[in-house]
Amino acid sequence: MMSDLSGLSEKARARIAAERLCDEFVTRGAARFDSDVLLPAEVLLDLYGEDIRARAYVTSDPEHGEMMLRPDFTVPVVQAHMAGDVTPASYTYFGEVFRKQDAHPDRRNEYFQVGYEVFGGADAAAAEADVFGTFAEMLAPYGLRAATGDIGILVDAVKGLKTTEARRAALLRHIWRPRRFRSLLTRFSEAGAKQREANIARVRANLETTDAPLIGLRTQTEIDARIAALEEDASEPPISASEVALLDDILSLKETVPYVLSALRDIAVDMPAIAGSVERLDRRANAMAKKGVDVEALDFEASYGRTSMEYYNGFVFGFYAEGRPDLPPVATGGRYDALTAVLGQGEGVPAVGGVMRPDLMVALKGDA
Repeated sequence: MMSDLSGLSEKARARIAAERLCDEFVTRGAARFDSDVLLPAEVLLDLYGEDIRARAYVTSDPEHGEMMLRPDFTVPVVQAHMAGDVTPASYTYFGEVFRKQDAHPDRRNEYFQVGYEVFGGADAAAAEADVFGTFAEMLAPYGLRAATGDIGILVDAVKGLKTTEARRAALLRHIWRPRRFRSLLTRFSEAGAKQREANIARVRANLETTDAPLIGLRTQTEIDARIAALEEDASEPPISASEVALLDDILSLKETVPYVLSALRDIAVDMPAIAGSVERLDRRANAMAKKGVDVEALDFEASYGRTSMEYYNGFVFGFYAEGRPDLPPVATGGRYDALTAVLGQGEGVPAVGGVMRPDLMVALKGDA
């Protein structure tokens, strides 16, 4: 480590820190990866939807169409790996990424990102423990608070609900939008049954009593089909209050890993669909302990990652500077098998990784 980088600009110090971190990952067996700064917007928009457009810098190229300043490295590294022979491999990279900061104008919209991604391997728990343990070890000098979670637990809980496939699909689609998820859950529950019927009756009454011409984008046929779908849904039995309560119990969990494991085992008695996720959490905890992680004191939040980590579908983690709520996470990561399946045209591989913010590390400690 350099003891004094004070004579350099913040960006120069962040670059030096990024190079040093990347070198460390190389010593741990990762291959270097790089990508273009301008990426085709189509793939990113397909993955994230139009939401990404509001947070990314998009431009138009006369030959290549819409292009986007690199919002992160994960998509290009997954694309490159899935285009190869898809054997187990690990990669590291660093470079600048670009994100608009409308909600946090005081935060940087251009900064360095260092990453470590691991593809393949038969032991998912060992891979997750390797990535998290490596990050914890490298970030230990910064005194950060670690948070962990697992999106897969909520996904499995929703998949196991005693309701229609259409309702489960709607809830799964909005797991990363907590307000919308809650609104749908209420609508599909016993509490929302009367409201569903009242809404349909009101729409029917409005259509029958008005002589106004149709001027919207939907045709009368589309409107009738939508009302028929709503009526069909309203005729289905609601999601029971007991299942809603179990989902609420899962989402409220925020404690150390051993406590959460005990609570989830109790919930799994009444919601067996999450039993596999609970066992995965147990195996991961054991693998982390073997890597030297203090699992007894490690925080776990069942809702962690739901608002900011959309392509993760399992284990998620983050490292935060205590006492600095003005700073974003210093590091984040997790499992994203589903993303590899999308970019691999249905042929997915196990994948877990994470990214660090060297500019924040320099801000906290002066070097990295």
